[in-house]
Amino acid sequence: MSLLSPFQKSKKFTDPDEAMKAIQDIYAESREKLLAGFSAFSKTSAPQQGRISACYPYIRITVDNAKRVDSRLSYGFVSRPGTYSTTLTRPDIFDHYYKDQIALLIKNHNTPVEVGVSETPIPIHFILGEDFHLEGDLTSQHMESLPDIFDLPDLTIMDDQIANGNYFPSDGEDHPLSLFTAPRVDISLLRLKHYTATNAAHFQNYVIFTNYQFYIDEFIKIAHDLMAPTDHADKRKASAEYSSFVEPGNKIIYNKNIQGHQIDAAGDSLRRMPQMPAYHLKRPDGSGITMINIGVGPSNAKTITDHIAVLRPHAWIMLGHCAGLRNSQNLGDYCLAHGYLREDNVLYRDLHPSIPIPALSEIQLALEKAVEDVTGLKGYDLKKIMRTGTIASVDDRNWELRPNIRKNARLSQSRAIALDMESGTIAANGFRFRVPYGTLLCVSDKPLHGMLKLPGMAESFYRQRVEQHLQVGLLTMRLLREIGPDKLHSRKLRSFDEVAFQ
Repeated sequence: MSLLSPFQKSKKFTDPDEAMKAIQDIYAESREKLLAGFSAFSKTSAPQQGRISACYPYIRITVDNAKRVDSRLSYGFVSRPGTYSTTLTRPDIFDHYYKDQIALLIKNHNTPVEVGVSETPIPIHFILGEDFHLEGDLTSQHMESLPDIFDLPDLTIMDDQIANGNYFPSDGEDHPLSLFTAPRVDISLLRLKHYTATNAAHFQNYVIFTNYQFYIDEFIKIAHDLMAPTDHADKRKASAEYSSFVEPGNKIIYNKNIQGHQIDAAGDSLRRMPQMPAYHLKRPDGSGITMINIGVGPSNAKTITDHIAVLRPHAWIMLGHCAGLRNSQNLGDYCLAHGYLREDNVLYRDLHPSIPIPALSEIQLALEKAVEDVTGLKGYDLKKIMRTGTIASVDDRNWELRPNIRKNARLSQSRAIALDMESGTIAANGFRFRVPYGTLLCVSDKPLHGMLKLPGMAESFYRQRVEQHLQVGLLTMRLLREIGPDKLHSRKLRSFDEVAFQ
C-alpha cells in the first residue's frame, strides 16, 4: 500500500507553527493508515497478505553559516555548516518541545526548515500505543503473520550512539539534529508505561527520584491535600498552580479549587504496583513535578533515566537516604553532592568512571536555598545539619561486609561524605543525556561508626525526617522552575560537536 499524501513531497517552512502543523499532519496520516490496516488485519480469521507500512515525519535544515543570534544559549543551533536532520514522533506529547526547537533553528540561522516523510517505518507496536497489548489481543495465527504485514521494532536503529558522542555519519549522510531518533523515543515511551504504570504524557519537566516509599506516601498526602476543595485563601493560592494529580494506573484527581474542574478519572485497576511507580503533580504547561520510587540499586536508576531522558525534562534530582561516612555527622543530616565516586558498574561502557560528573551551580544553589528556607538555618548555621562533598555510589548493598582495608581506602581517598546506590548513576545519566541533575541525601545510618540501619531505628528515623526532606525537594523544583529552562540547560552539559535540539 502506498502512502498517497500531499506531504509525500517535502516542504520548507520559515514559520514554526506551520512546520509543526505539517509534522502533525504527516504523523496523523501515518497513524490512521496503520490503525486502519491493523483493525482490518485483527478482525479477519485468515490474516490478509500484502504489506502495510507508514513512516515517521522528519525535519531537516541545511546551514551554510553556523553563526547564531544568541551565543548564551546552549542549544537551538548547529555548530558547523552542513545538513542536519532527525525523525519525529508523538506530536501529541512533543508539540511544544518541537515547536520551540524549530523556532530557535529558524531564528539562529535565518534558514527555513524542511519537513517531509522519512524512510524510517513506524513499528506497529509503537503506533498502537501504551494501552494495547499485542500478545493478549491477537491469536497465535495473527502473531505469526504480523511480521509479514507490519513493520516491527528494529533495535539496530534504537541505540544511544548520538548521546554517547560516538555516532559518525557516513559520507553524504545527514548529521543528527537531536539526541534521539523517533524509534528510540517510542520504545522509551512504552517502557515508561511498563515500569511506572502511567502514560508518558503525564510526566512533568521536573523529576524527583527516591529510593523509599515513605517519600512517595508523603508526596501523595501533599498532592491530595492540594487537590481537595478549600475555603482557605492561602491554601487555594498554593494549590492553584497545579491542575491535577496522576497516580499509577493513570488515575487522575483534578484540582477542585480550579473553576470548571473535570470529574476525576478512575484509571486502570492495578492488581499490583509496578516496579517503579510514578506520581505526577501536573501543571497545564508540563512544568509540574513527577516523583518516582525507583527502588534500590544502580540498575533501576539507569533503567528509568534512560527512558525519561527522551522526554527532555528540565531537571531531575535524587532525594533519598544514605550512609553517613563521617563521625561528625548526625542521623538526619543532609548531604549535598558536589561530586560522585562512581562504583555503580552499569554505565562504564557508556560513560567511563574516569570522566568527572560536575556539580551544576543552578541546581546546587536551589537545593541549598531550599534547605535554608525549610529548616530556617542560614549561612554558617546551615553547616549544623548539611555537609557538601563527594557521594559514593556502589552496586553492592552489603558493602559494609567488605574487609576494612578494601572498604575504607577508596572512600577515604575520595573524601566521600556519604554512600548510596543510586545517586551517582542518576547524575551520570543526567550528564550523558544533557539533563540538569542534583542530589540531596539524608543520613539514615553510620555503619563505619557503629550505627547500623536496623528495623526499629530506621522506622523512627523515617517518620521524623521524610516530611522535611520532601518539602526541601518540592521547594527546589519550584526554584528551578523560576530559573527557567534557558539557564538550566547550560553549556556545561554540551559536548564539542553538539546536536541542535535541547
